[in-house]
Amino acid sequence: MAKVTGNYETIFIADTSLGDDGIAALVEKFKGLVEQNGTLGEVVEWGKRRLAYPINHKVEGYYTLMTFTSAPDFPAELTRNYNITDGVIRSIVVEQAE
Repeated sequence: MAKVTGNYETIFIADTSLGDDGIAALVEKFKGLVEQNGTLGEVVEWGKRRLAYPINHKVEGYYTLMTFTSAPDFPAELTRNYNITDGVIRSIVVEQAE
């Protein structure tokens, strides 16, 4: 039998050159996207941190971690949205072990 829902965790790094308002808008955008397609759990904003290595000549990023429950096809859509959104430096979505 196919899974109906799964527990997932995602983290994305926003470009700090967006400024506080731009970063807040980006976080709200992805929180809203998750809420439309599943159940949003915990949202932890780690804030501005130094990257382990430069990415596109950037040395700092704004980290945001979210947990959520959704249908198994939504994480691919979330990843697609991360990839086409300006201001997202890196992102990952993983399924949590039950």
